[in-house]
Amino acid sequence: MKLGLKARSLPSLEKTADKWFSLYIRLRDADENGMVKCVTCGKVAHYKEMDCGHFVTRNHKIHRYNEMNCNVQCTYCNQFRHGEQYTHGNYIDMIHGEGMAQYLIDTSKQPHKRSRTDFEYLIGYYKEQAKWIADNLDIKI
Repeated sequence: MKLGLKARSLPSLEKTADKWFSLYIRLRDADENGMVKCVTCGKVAHYKEMDCGHFVTRNHKIHRYNEMNCNVQCTYCNQFRHGEQYTHGNYIDMIHGEGMAQYLIDTSKQPHKRSRTDFEYLIGYYKEQAKWIADNLDIKI
């Protein structure tokens, strides 16, 4: 850090990590036109119009950036229908194997605190991954 510059707060770093992780999850499942499908209702829309839905909510910090815990959801399912947890869990079990949703629930209450270094790593990693996917799909982000 250069002298005279103030370090970013942990909440600020977390917000930036959330932004890049969300973009990565939405791009991860996008087609060459940037279209994605909600895993709970099947709505198809552009990745910019969809959410990164967390099966186990972001309040449970241990799974906040767990790629198996997160999938594309439309805003309606994610925000107004509280993530359609039952349907989302069935999707996770279908993709990652029977029992994965229960495992995520069972381990969600474990305390987990991230450091400045952890957030800086997450930001760098997911920013790089999102840009790589966007470049390969020829999508501007």
